[in-house]
Amino acid sequence: MKEAPPLPLLTIQVLDALHAVEDRLEAALEPLGLSLAKVNVLTKLVAAGEPLPLGALAERCACVRSNITQLVDRLAAEKLVVRSDDPHDRRSVRAELTAEGRSRQAAGLLALHEAERALVARIPRGHRESFLESLEALRRES
Repeated sequence: MKEAPPLPLLTIQVLDALHAVEDRLEAALEPLGLSLAKVNVLTKLVAAGEPLPLGALAERCACVRSNITQLVDRLAAEKLVVRSDDPHDRRSVRAELTAEGRSRQAAGLLALHEAERALVARIPRGHRESFLESLEALRRES
């Protein structure tokens, strides 16, 4: 049986860097009792300005409904959201942001901005623009 070739060096370095960034961002949120996933859900609810059906929230977060259900369960246990019936669809449940949820979301964003500033500060000033251009080039499909 033929052995698969090793991952290319660029792939390994990009993935390692992504994991390191994610770890730092998660660490910045941990003292607030938040995670990137929780902040994402709270931010989508803030942006919506109204309670969202769980299906719509899953769509906006680009994840499956079962993941949103679990996240909303955790957020509800922490009193950051409440579940409410959808007045337009009796089969649907909505997630509604609480005042505490709004407050923690704002604190989470501040923590993420601080962590990002610290990460960007590690990149030499003269390289920051080319770094962002390189990231954009990696995202483009062709």
